[in-house]
Amino acid sequence: MSGLISPRAGAFRYAGFRHYWIARFLGSFSAQIMGVSVGWQVYDLTRDPFDLGIVGLTLFLPAFLLVLVTGAVADRFNRVLIMTGCIIGEGLCALALLMFTMMGEHGVAPIFCTLVVLGTLRAFFGPAQQSLMPNLVPAEDLASAIAWGTSSWQIATVFGPVAGGLLYGISPEVAYITSFVLLAVATVLAAGVRVLASAKGACEKEKPSFETLVAGFRYIWKEKIVLGAISFDLFAMLLGGASALLPVYARDILTVGPWGLGLLRAAPGIGSILVAAFLLRHPVKDHAGLIMFVCVALVGFFIAVFGASTEVWLSVLALGLLGGFDMVSVYVRETLIQLWTPDAVRGRVNAVNMMFLGASNELGEFRAGISAWAFGAVPAVIIGGAATIGVSALWWCWFPQLRKARHLRGPV
Repeated sequence: MSGLISPRAGAFRYAGFRHYWIARFLGSFSAQIMGVSVGWQVYDLTRDPFDLGIVGLTLFLPAFLLVLVTGAVADRFNRVLIMTGCIIGEGLCALALLMFTMMGEHGVAPIFCTLVVLGTLRAFFGPAQQSLMPNLVPAEDLASAIAWGTSSWQIATVFGPVAGGLLYGISPEVAYITSFVLLAVATVLAAGVRVLASAKGACEKEKPSFETLVAGFRYIWKEKIVLGAISFDLFAMLLGGASALLPVYARDILTVGPWGLGLLRAAPGIGSILVAAFLLRHPVKDHAGLIMFVCVALVGFFIAVFGASTEVWLSVLALGLLGGFDMVSVYVRETLIQLWTPDAVRGRVNAVNMMFLGASNELGEFRAGISAWAFGAVPAVIIGGAATIGVSALWWCWFPQLRKARHLRGPV
């Protein structure tokens, strides 16, 4: 079969990656369906927007509290088994949510308890699946694997919420059953993932200790390219995130209603998918660090353009371009992190990376809400865009190693 695959497919020439990609896509799609369904269900039960914040918090806190453990587990044990086990657990959570829905009046406490379990499973799943990718393809195809992997998540975030809304509109039970079926298929595929022969036995059996638990933080602090890449994303997204304010723009500024909100939410993902397709045919071959800094600055610029826009077409275009340039920065940043991190600590480094990514998203939304409350939605978004450009300028000065990175490869 590999002979029928175009060389541009890169990572898809390897059966292990193909199984991995489809399993990851189905898991992400299921997560989007569950996210929409839980949000609607919780709000239907309580009519309190504060409870929607609790939904996000219950999913994020386990990754934050277990960051020292989840990465160490990914480095010490079989990553394929961890990934498969977590998908099975997520399927059981979908069944639990289905059961609570069928039981009728039960309040939101059982749902929140299930979300804590779900967040814990995802905290272990994230570092394992991210660290597994370099074990499935050779180094020369890792950039292709990351582009494909990111595109799978983007496709799921564009179409998953739409599917979730439609399915929940039929009934909550249909939405949760669909999530379970998708996760069941993903389990079978994940169990069939096979790593490259050169990667077998790569996990180092270190004796558990405090030193091994914090090895990821130590390595990130020592390797300035990795530190710069991870912290760059953290602060750029923390200060520039505006997704939490999209409902305000849809209702009060652009006055486009719910359909317009869906279009605004989809626009960054569509831009990311289109750019991911371009990168698969035309990968970054030189001046990778420079390209990443320019793209993050352009993300900030288009955040500000969106913030100031009162025209629907311009707002959608700005969000699409924002998503496209962000895709380039993610592609370069994640490739550098993976290639500069030894396999022995890759799980722990990815646990820190994903915890910071979650923090930038969740706290970024909180920052946007507080700023909108203090200054108004439009100034908050424009200031956030300007702050992202400022972060790009500061990191340009503070991390010359990252700025001077030319090729997407590890240390030589």
